[in-house]
Amino acid sequence: MENILFDAFKSDNLDLKNRIVMAPMTRSRSDNQEHKATGLTAQYYEQRASAGLIITEGTFISPEAVGVVNVPGIYTQQQIDGWKLSTEAVHKKGGKIFAQLWHTGAYSHPDLHEGKNPLAPSNVNPEQQIFTPTGFQLSGEPQPMTTEDIKRTVNDFKQAAVNAFEAGFDGVELHGANGYLLQQFFSKNSNLRTDEYGGSVENRARILFEILDAIREVADLRKVAVRLNPSLNGIMGILVDDETIELYNYIVNRLNDYNLAYLHLIEPFTDVSGNSEAIQEVAKHFRKIYKGTIIINRGFNKDTATKVLQDGDADLVSFGVPFIANPDLVERFKTNAPLSQPEESTFYTPGEKGYTDYPVLQN
Repeated sequence: MENILFDAFKSDNLDLKNRIVMAPMTRSRSDNQEHKATGLTAQYYEQRASAGLIITEGTFISPEAVGVVNVPGIYTQQQIDGWKLSTEAVHKKGGKIFAQLWHTGAYSHPDLHEGKNPLAPSNVNPEQQIFTPTGFQLSGEPQPMTTEDIKRTVNDFKQAAVNAFEAGFDGVELHGANGYLLQQFFSKNSNLRTDEYGGSVENRARILFEILDAIREVADLRKVAVRLNPSLNGIMGILVDDETIELYNYIVNRLNDYNLAYLHLIEPFTDVSGNSEAIQEVAKHFRKIYKGTIIINRGFNKDTATKVLQDGDADLVSFGVPFIANPDLVERFKTNAPLSQPEESTFYTPGEKGYTDYPVLQN
C-alpha cells in the first residue's frame, strides 16, 4: 500500500499532487536594493516543486513590516516582477506555490526603519535578536500603533494579496504565528491596548478578521490561508495565558465562516506538558473545531507525518529544514533514501552556497 503522504489531496479549495508541503522559511537571499526575489530565488523554489505545495518565505507587505535584512517584499512593482520568476518556474514543473504575507511588528529594529521604532500593538519589547544590516542586534521598545496605523496595515495586507495574485501565486498565507504582528495582537503579554483592538478575546483577534474581510473584497478567500502557533510560550516574545485556549478556539471557530484554502497550525515549540494554559496537541485539538483543511508543522519526519495523516488529525504536513538540504525530499521519502543534512551557517547568507547547491538523488 502506498504511503498516504504521497496520495493526491483534493478539496473544494486545493488540488495537490501529494500531501507534503514545503513550510515557509526565511533565507535572506534578497540582498539587492529593491528587496526583491531574484532568479536565484526562482531556482531554489523550482528545485523543490515536487512538493504538493510550496509556501514561500515570509514576504514583507510594506516597508513598515520589515523585521529581517535581505528578505523579499511584495509591495512594489519590481518585487511583484521578481516573484513572477518563482511562480513561473514552479508552475513549469507542475508545482503549486502560495506566498506567505508577513509583518513582523515589534520583532524588528530601528536600523531597518531609518532609525524609527517599529510599529506594534503596544510598547512591549519582545527581547529578540534581530538580523540587521550590521548583524544581530537586540530589539527595543516599539511604537504603539494608532487606529490609523492599524487600518493602513490592514490595507497593506489587502494590497499585498492583490500583488501576490498579480505575481502568479496560487494563493496567500497570512502569517499569524511565531511572535510576529498578528500574534502580538492576540497575546495578552504583548497587547496592552484598551481600545477596540485590546482587552477581550474578540478585540485582540479583531485585526485578523479585518484583514480577511478586506482581502475578500479583492480576492477569492478559497485561495487565502492562515498560519497560527497557539501554544507558543516563553520564546519569540510570547507567553500563553489564562485566555490563550479561549482565544484560539474563538479564532478557529470563526475561521470556519471564511472557507479558506487551509489552516496551517504549529505544534508547541517548547515543552508545555506541565502547562494547563497551553494546548498540548494542537492538530488533535483543532481537528475537532475546524471544518476545513489542516496543515500541521513542527519537526515531523516521514514516519510521524504518516501517522498524523493516518490518525486523521491533519490533511497535509509541512516540512521546513528537511527541504533546505533535500530539494528532492518527496523522492527521498518515497525511496527511503538518506536525507542530506543542512549547513546551518548558510541559512541566512547571500548567494547560492547552502541554497541551490544541495545535491539530488541520481537515477
